[in-house]
This record gives sequence, structure tokens and C-alpha cells, in this order.
Amino acid sequence: MTSTEIHVGGTMDRFAAILLTSLICFVALGQFFQVITRYVLQIPVMGLEETMLYPTIWLYIFGAINASRENSHIRANVLEIFISSERAHTILAIVGEVISLIVGLWILSWAWDYTQYAWRVWRESPTLYIPTFYSDVALVVGVTLMMAYTAWHLVKHILSLKNGTVA
Repeated sequence: MTSTEIHVGGTMDRFAAILLTSLICFVALGQFFQVITRYVLQIPVMGLEETMLYPTIWLYIFGAINASRENSHIRANVLEIFISSERAHTILAIVGEVISLIVGLWILSWAWDYTQYAWRVWRESPTLYIPTFYSDVALVVGVTLMMAYTAWHLVKHILSLKNGTVA
């Protein structure tokens, strides 16, 4: 790895950690506030569920993006048990990344269609009239970034296979 890759990777790691931690804290505090006001004080806050929807959706999406960035999605790599060479493991990883890209790009086309629909209809939340587009767009952003990271991992696996190094 070059020093630029290490610096960019470190910056991305730090940004992802700060963003995910902030979203987790915001959602947790919102839920805590909801429980206290509704069940302890018996004063439900109008529209709090609506406002919590947006950071919650983005938290899920950025969590999935982070798993793609770290290449730590849950996998059922049963074939790895029967494969003994590192070269075969890398080939299996390449096949897995290609399949992930194909399925992901298919899902991305659906997400893009949905985003276009959300833009055209411009729905609003029922109580506070917040445009739902800001949560709807999370899907296309998330899948796009996940596919970018999947392509990045695919390139790394191909280069490691070409150079004879372990990925």
C-alpha cells in the first residue's frame, strides 16, 4: 500500500467511525427522550417518530456501507473449507465479488428508479411535512457506495492474483 492509500484509508476509517457513532448516539438519545416523555412524563412528543426515521435509515445504510468498506459482510463461505491453496481462495473471492457486483448493480438500478419516483412525487411525512425524499435517497447513495467498495475489493483481489500475493 502506498502512503496515499494509507492516508485516505485512515481518513475514511475516521470519518466512518465519527459518522456512525454520531448517528448511533443521536438515535439512542432520541429513543431515550421518547421513552422518558411518553412513558414517564406521560407527554408524547408529536412527530418525534417521524424525525427519528431519517437518522435511523441513514444509520442502517451507513452501517451497510461500512461493512462493504471493511469487507466484513456476513458470508457463507462453505467452499473455503474444501479449498487449501491461497490462489484458489483468491479466485473464490473474485467470483464472489463479481456475483456481488452483478446483483448489486441490479439492485442499484431499482434504487435509481425508486429515487427518480421519490423525486417526482415528493411525498411528505404526515405530521411535520418533512420531505421523505431525504430518507428515500439513502438507498441509492448506500447501494452506490457499496458497489464502489465491492469493485475496489474486486480490483484488489485481481491484482493480488496477478502479483501472486495474498489478498
